[in-house]
Amino acid sequence: MMAKNNKQRTSAGTNINEVRQQNAQSAQGAQGQNPFGTEFAAETDAQQVRQQNAQSQARKNRPSRNQ
Repeated sequence: MMAKNNKQRTSAGTNINEVRQQNAQSAQGAQGQNPFGTEFAAETDAQQVRQQNAQSQARKNRPSRNQ
């Protein structure tokens, strides 16, 4: 029985069937959504990102003193 159990694990000891199941569940949950799910969206402050983008764009449009 131990030999069969070893075939279901990688050399690092990861349970192959468990990973396949988690991947299948993840794929089902992500259909029609952002491929990253909501993990990153929940941590992102959209207003702050817009402000940072605007500041970056303004710096790009400013003439450089080194030229």
